[in-house]
Parts: sequence; structure tokens; C-alpha cells
Amino acid sequence: MPSLLDRFARAAGFARTPHLAQQPATTPPATKSVSGGFALYAEGRATWTSCDPASLARVGYQRNPVVYRSVRLVAEATASLPLTAVAGEGRGLLALLARPNLRESGTAFLETIYADLLLTGSAYVQAVTAEGRVVGLQSLRPDRMRRVPGPDGWPAAYVYTVAGRAQRFDQGEGPVPPILALALFHPSDDHGGLPPIEAAASALDIHNAAAAWNKALLDNAARPSGALVFAGASLSEAQFDRLKGELETNYQGAGNAGRPLLLEGGLDWKPLALSPRDMDFVEAKNAAARDIALAFGVPPLILGLPGDSTHANYAEANRALYRQTLIPLARRTGQALAHWLEPVFGMVEIEPDLDRIEALASERESLWRRVQAADFLTASEKREAVGYPVGSPEG
Repeated sequence: MPSLLDRFARAAGFARTPHLAQQPATTPPATKSVSGGFALYAEGRATWTSCDPASLARVGYQRNPVVYRSVRLVAEATASLPLTAVAGEGRGLLALLARPNLRESGTAFLETIYADLLLTGSAYVQAVTAEGRVVGLQSLRPDRMRRVPGPDGWPAAYVYTVAGRAQRFDQGEGPVPPILALALFHPSDDHGGLPPIEAAASALDIHNAAAAWNKALLDNAARPSGALVFAGASLSEAQFDRLKGELETNYQGAGNAGRPLLLEGGLDWKPLALSPRDMDFVEAKNAAARDIALAFGVPPLILGLPGDSTHANYAEANRALYRQTLIPLARRTGQALAHWLEPVFGMVEIEPDLDRIEALASERESLWRRVQAADFLTASEKREAVGYPVGSPEG
């Protein structure tokens, strides 16, 4: 029949070690006598989140504040960049991008595209045509899209499935291919893209695990990883019930955090894990947050993350965000849209209008001042140096 000590071990979730069990009276005493104890053994194998887009979006964008803010910041700021045509007649294309469909504005349309790229690595745009003209653009969810490869391996069609109904888009139909597939670079996929959230998956799991551990510690403040060791012969039924009741009633929960544990009758507390200070808990979580921001191209200073920063101030970090992340993303997307719709709107180059970006005003002012002071340049050369078309009365 199991002893009360064994019952207490099972109730606490521990395994009693045979070599620490009470020795018979005939056994010679050891150098250090121990009559009872508990031990906990567990494999230190990490559990990682699956890297499929649905799982990463669920544990990342929906449950992690750093991922959520990074995606929102990059998508909203990039979609808000003013666009201009630097070559060709781009008024028709710019008007279409400003009002792509009846449901959403151009900013909301582009924001969806950028968010899809950040979370899945791919984005899809449908061209709505009528009488040989492109009259609208519609973003389609990447998780509902399936590629149909042609004889050469490149997509010959796309199948979009919603609520069990599938619609096929053949790329050879219409004035332009009906589907534009955008993708970030992926070293091992010819068609799909590698999203930043997948590159930050390890840091994401560490950050989420740290938050879950902290929450569990608050909810279960009186039972951190450790063992109650009883040095006596055995616990009586009354002693066992009293000890269990005191732990559950007086020491469990966030409201009892920090309350000292009163031990009597040969009980001793043996910690079996590192404390938050020993494991540098806060710094590990902050380092994971900085790695997530790094994957999305957002300076940690912009997100308010603590730690060392390579930028002297917030304004410098903001300029780095625009120069290194937002403007390249907007430029490559504008070029892809213009190239895709070239059969309808002609050859047009769409670029972000840097003169209208407030964060870069100081850079433009410095450039204008240097160009204005260059007396060896003609007026046309000065206009070309600052990015304005030569011979135009206004930029």
C-alpha cells in the first residue's frame, strides 16, 4: 500500500526517487542521512511553432504585440506613401490605384497587399476588366489561392476557392493577365515568397513563451519549480490534507505572490529551477523582441523596445525606416503593378514621391541647398539633380 509520502508525491506531479526512500532499520546509515525526498526529471526539448502561414499568423500577428505592431507599422506607412509617375503618362494608372474598387480606398487596398507580403511572403491582385479595359483591382487572400503550373513550370492559371466554390483564372485571357502574383525572395521556392515572420519564428516562440511563463508564474505564484522535502518518517493523513489545503488556499494565485512559506515539522523547500533573475528573463524577452523587429526591418527604437540602438535619436531611426524598408517595398510594388498593366496604360514608372514624405524633409532641404550653391550647374542640370523633369515649369 503506498505511503502518504508517495501519495503526496503523485499529487504534486513528481516522481519519488527510489534511492531517497526511507531505508530499513538494518541498513547502515550513510554519511549524510536523508529519509525522504522528491525529484523531477524532464527532457529539455524545445517545441517550435509550425512555419506554415496560418500558424505563424495565429501565434504571431494575432497574439504577439511586436509582430502585430511591426506589420501594422510597415503596411500602413508604406500604403500611405504618395505615388507619382516619373516616366510616361501615369494619370490613368494613378487614378486606378487611388480608387481600385468600390469597397476600399487605394490606401486600404495597398495596405492589404503589404500585410500579405509580410505575413505570407506572397500577395495576389485581380484585374477586373470590362470591354478591354481594366476598371478595377481586387486583392485576393494568398491562403485561398492555388497555382496551376503550365508545361514550362510557370503558372498558367490560378484557382481561387471561397466557401467551397472555385474560380479559375487563366493567365492568357483578357487585355492583361487576370492575376498579378507578388512575392518576396525565397531561396528555395520559384513562385512563393519567404515572409519576414517566418525568419523571425524562433524569436517569436521565445517571446511568446516568456509571456506565457510570466503569466503562469503570476497565476501560480506559490508553486514555482521546486520540491517540499520531508525529513521525518512519514506524513499523517491530517498533516497531508493540511499541507495541501494551505498551498492551494494561501499561496496560489497572483494575489499571494511573494507571501513567505511557513515550513514546520521537518519540511524543507528545495528549488529545482533558476529564478527569473538567474535566467535573465527580461533581457531574453527584449532580445527576442529586437530580433522580431529586425526581421521586419523596423528599428527597435521606433517600437519603443529597450536595449542598445544604432541610431542617435528617433528622427534618425525614422529616416532609416523609410529609406531601408518602406520606400524599397513601395518602389518594387509600384514597378510590378505598372509592368503588369502596361498593355492597358502604356509604359509608366511609378515611384514614391520623396518630396512629399515629411520624414525625409531634412534630407531634401540639404540636397537643395547644396545644389543651389553649385554655380557650375545650369538650371536644367539642377532640376535633374534634385529629381525634377528637365524643361517642366513645375516639379
